[in-house]
Amino acid sequence: MPENPNSDNKVGTEKTPRYKVLASNQLVMIDEALSSLGEYGEVRLIVAKGRLRFIVTEKSYDVLKWQPGSLA
Repeated sequence: MPENPNSDNKVGTEKTPRYKVLASNQLVMIDEALSSLGEYGEVRLIVAKGRLRFIVTEKSYDVLKWQPGSLA
């Protein structure tokens, strides 16, 4: 039976994570971007070369709930 290459039972090998981890300051920035949007909007994470590079926020407004001066 062939040995599983992802097995943790191999002796003398390092376990390499299969995912990338965000830095704590990046998580705080993403959380801040999400909380700034209000009821509607979206946050896009732009990844370049396997690393988080940009956070893009887009605010949206419900036309049916609009009140004059509320877009400021």
